[in-house]
Amino acid sequence: MEQRRRRLPSTASLQVLLAVAERGSTSAAAETTALSQSAVSKQLLALEELIGSPAFLRTPRGMVATEAGRIYIDHARTALKAMEDAALLVARLKPGPGVLRLQVLPIFGDRWLLPKFHLFAEQHPDIEVQFTTFISPSQSEVPDGIFEFAATPQHRDNSTYLFGQDVLLVSAPNYFAKAGTPCDIDDLAEHVMLEHPQTPFHWQHFVAHHNRDGATVRHITRFGYYTMVIRAALAGQGMALIPRGLILDEIATGRLINPAGLGYRSDFGYWFSTPHIHSSPSMLTFKTWLTAQLGPELDRP
Repeated sequence: MEQRRRRLPSTASLQVLLAVAERGSTSAAAETTALSQSAVSKQLLALEELIGSPAFLRTPRGMVATEAGRIYIDHARTALKAMEDAALLVARLKPGPGVLRLQVLPIFGDRWLLPKFHLFAEQHPDIEVQFTTFISPSQSEVPDGIFEFAATPQHRDNSTYLFGQDVLLVSAPNYFAKAGTPCDIDDLAEHVMLEHPQTPFHWQHFVAHHNRDGATVRHITRFGYYTMVIRAALAGQGMALIPRGLILDEIATGRLINPAGLGYRSDFGYWFSTPHIHSSPSMLTFKTWLTAQLGPELDRP
């Protein structure tokens, strides 16, 4: 029995395993696990030692799961979500503070929600909020609130539009230093576009909105994560299409510029939905706070 117990991986190592699988590297996984890159690497190495084989192949294009790794990844999702569900159900049995479980997109949480969330926690210490970034198909517990990115949210009748449809073409100020600041779409032809394939914020959407389908750019650099698109733009590696609400601070401080006000209105945006028909007092309190954080600077028609 003792030997079997030693063969079970820790919760921390399983969280690291999933983060590396989703993000593709230990450095990117560190961003979502609140651990240092060194700590992530140590957890992963410990897990691989326990498994007895590598969980990932280290390639120039990122870390790719091995067959053994895929087995552990599939079961880790089920195991962690089962424990989260159990903890939430037990918490709801207690007469103590209200509990809210929120499903949050990593880019939305990192760029907008979490920098503000301390204000809610300070104002409402009696409400416990638990965050998750994905829901497994086997999960029985439905989150209390869902932040999603869509043209039409899943729970349209119980959804609040937040922002995201106002998309800006931005770059670091020094990116256009040599060629000069562009005044229109034609001036962008010799530049580099930064994109994430799984978002709708692409050059083709931008030019189609302006009825310039034939317009081209010199090169398009694609990244596996949208956070990398924003970081590459900040580093002066090219120009990117980013929802205004995700880069308010960078625009205000001049770290990113929006030349000639170029951009477009997307059909997609960030929404907050409540799947449950009847909202708890804690959810009503959170929705009131969330609505108060919205302002005209987030989205301009």
